[in-house]
Amino acid sequence: MQKIRVKICCISSVEEAILALSYGASALGLVGQMPSGPGIISDQQILEITTSLPPMVSTFLLTSETQPKAIIDNYKQVNTSTIQIVDQVETNVYE
Repeated sequence: MQKIRVKICCISSVEEAILALSYGASALGLVGQMPSGPGIISDQQILEITTSLPPMVSTFLLTSETQPKAIIDNYKQVNTSTIQIVDQVETNVYE
């Protein structure tokens, strides 16, 4: 039987991250700056969480950025293992 992996979103502190992992989470969602919605935390808080976790924990930056450069710039500031885009990415980036 395949192991089920669970991602918990809206983690807002190192303590919450550790608690989620202690209950079996294998991935954590960290919500970056967005126009609205629950769980938004600063890039500094995301970095604090990601740098305090063991390397085998998958961390997701949830971003509403739509410009590829802005997405990559944000990712470089937070050190997550994965990017989850929650809006439609602009595809006409060369104009």
